[in-house]
Amino acid sequence: MQPEERINAIREKLEQDFHPDILEIEDQSHEHAGHKGADGKGHFSLIIEAKSLEDLSLLQKHQAIYKSLDDLLQTEIHALSIKV
Repeated sequence: MQPEERINAIREKLEQDFHPDILEIEDQSHEHAGHKGADGKGHFSLIIEAKSLEDLSLLQKHQAIYKSLDDLLQTEIHALSIKV
């Protein structure tokens, strides 16, 4: 999958699951070129604000986001920085 396709796939999953008011996704893969263990997967930074996440603890928010992106974490995402 190409970098823009990865971002679109991440965006699609998060919008579908959380209907965020704010969603920013940055591909930071270029900063980690040659990173051991990445195996061609990407590094991403994510900022998300959604009413559906408001009543969750920080840990629960992260768990919900990881659950939403589970398929992509297995195949396309090596590292994910999350700010909620």
